[in-house]
Amino acid sequence: MAQNATEYWELTFNYTVNNVTYTAADKINVPASAKRTVSSFKGSDASNYLIAYIAPSSPKVAINDMTVGIYKMKDMMNFEAVNNFKVKIDPRMPSMGNHGSPNNTDLLQSETNSFYKGKLSLTMTGYWKINLQVLNDKNETIKGEPVTTDNPSSSLYFEIEF
Repeated sequence: MAQNATEYWELTFNYTVNNVTYTAADKINVPASAKRTVSSFKGSDASNYLIAYIAPSSPKVAINDMTVGIYKMKDMMNFEAVNNFKVKIDPRMPSMGNHGSPNNTDLLQSETNSFYKGKLSLTMTGYWKINLQVLNDKNETIKGEPVTTDNPSSSLYFEIEF
């Protein structure tokens, strides 16, 4: 969540040097993003999730390595990494008649409690909406819809512009 006038983020580090424990804390700046790079959603399994776009941080007209994190809400302050899911991606350019791109690969987890990685193909610069479908370990869709002629966008997506 982005900061506002009454709510903010504080970062605390606890560390030890020569057997002496220290603490450093300060408020950190967390402005709202101009593009959607984090989404929270309730899955069809009634659990609450958060999915976060991590990379590419500097996309290129190419096949980019894409990385996301998926977390399940345990309570209001604690989230645990989700294992063995799959994220289908379908990047589209709404301003170009919902033009898509070839050669994308689904995002899979590389190791337990790790990020999900795949390939994101971007064929030109501009605004891209990366439509998402999140599938559980049984290959059942828990959130997101495929892009079709009648459905131009998934309810779950990221936005990038370069």
